[in-house]
Amino acid sequence: MSSVFESASREDLLAVIGLLQRQVEAAEAQAAELAAANERLTVRVAELERRLGRNSGNSSVPPSSDTFDRPEKKTAPKSGRKRGRQPGSSGSGLSMVADPNVVEEHLPASCTGCGSGLGPGDSVGFERRQVRDIPLSSVTVTEHRAHRCRCACGTVTAEPMPGEVAGSPSSYGPNLRALAVYLLVFQHIPVERTAILLGDVTGAEVSTGWVASLLPEAADLVADSLNLIRALLTMGHVLHADETTTRIGSVRRWLHVACTDFLTLLHLAPRSRKGADAGGVLPHYRGVLVHDSLSLYAGYGSCTHQLCGAHLIRELTAAEEDFPDQKWHQQIRWALAGLNRQAVRVRNQEIAEIVPGALLLHYEAFHQGVKVGLGLHPKVPGRKQSPAHNLLTRLRDQAHDVLRFADDPRHVPFTNNCGERALRPVKTQLKISGCHQSEDGATAWLDVRSYLDSTRKHGLTAFDAIHRAFTGNLWMPPIAQAT
Repeated sequence: MSSVFESASREDLLAVIGLLQRQVEAAEAQAAELAAANERLTVRVAELERRLGRNSGNSSVPPSSDTFDRPEKKTAPKSGRKRGRQPGSSGSGLSMVADPNVVEEHLPASCTGCGSGLGPGDSVGFERRQVRDIPLSSVTVTEHRAHRCRCACGTVTAEPMPGEVAGSPSSYGPNLRALAVYLLVFQHIPVERTAILLGDVTGAEVSTGWVASLLPEAADLVADSLNLIRALLTMGHVLHADETTTRIGSVRRWLHVACTDFLTLLHLAPRSRKGADAGGVLPHYRGVLVHDSLSLYAGYGSCTHQLCGAHLIRELTAAEEDFPDQKWHQQIRWALAGLNRQAVRVRNQEIAEIVPGALLLHYEAFHQGVKVGLGLHPKVPGRKQSPAHNLLTRLRDQAHDVLRFADDPRHVPFTNNCGERALRPVKTQLKISGCHQSEDGATAWLDVRSYLDSTRKHGLTAFDAIHRAFTGNLWMPPIAQAT
């Protein structure tokens, strides 16, 4: 090979050198391209691993979405006590009533000594036992006869049928209709199984079509109550708002809720500002709106805001899992949790207010943690930023909305649990009964559920509430709502 180059001309050597340079440049370009691709794949894998590690403990996804790994529960420190009722604690057994409905006397027929007969007059005392049970229910048929009477003057006067009696010659009464709606809406029993249950327990051979027809009827009956609920929610001091998904047939739909500790209103609408407005509450609301960090709620400028602390805690937990060597997320979480503990003490009337020293300590820890976090996760070129940077920016720019609960601990809650609890029955309905098959059916179900949820918050049972609707004694929320 050396002899070939020794005999080669200068032009040939320059050509070889040029070829080798082009090969080196191509190899360097290919290496740079491979390095860039490797960097992109590394970032992509890290992002996918981050998403895969999200669960109900470190993000806003519901527990039903925990597919691979459920959040690890930290074991609480053991108290050293045995499980079960502790020595000295009061029992809670079934107590006897002073005035039972029925008394059955059990007397010995004859004396065990001499064999003489014994009667009530020979009693010198007794031992009591009380048994609680329900009567076996069965359908009773009541025939209503509206008579026509002829007066001596010759006029015939007809008495109208009672208002609760249907226009058909034979129908089911309000008790059975109320029970069917109670099973459908509150106990989440499917239509077909509701019909079977009513037949087995009461003997009423109802059809699935009749059961299904009760939902729109019940929704019409509770409409006046819902209108007042909507007005009272608009005038409330604190309001919770949230949203989740449901299904109608094979289509995913969004469900919104506006509620307080005493009232609930659910409605179907797109996940947008217009959809949230469709409930008729948020556009006119002027109090404190408690919600998650969804951007559509930020557009309501006529009210003040409180961001859900539980959502923020979960995001900080995710940041700790992503960056275990950093401490800013722990500091911010400590500050929020400490302020919440103080706010709970105020609501429980253990203290009159959060003392200024505790406020200052936790406020400084919060803002310092955000500042340190932004120093470690600065803004990068481009529109898309890291989840940590987005979280820290939100905590910095919306600090007043994050910490408002500490300014008014008696009224403003730290979390949006009230709104999340109002949405859970919808998920239960999907798991047990499946999705609704029409938007009208889903809307009717949500109207009745809103009515029942509101009545139960006022101490009325769900069956009594729906029974009152079917018997013309509709429950209406009191105008003066507790705060």
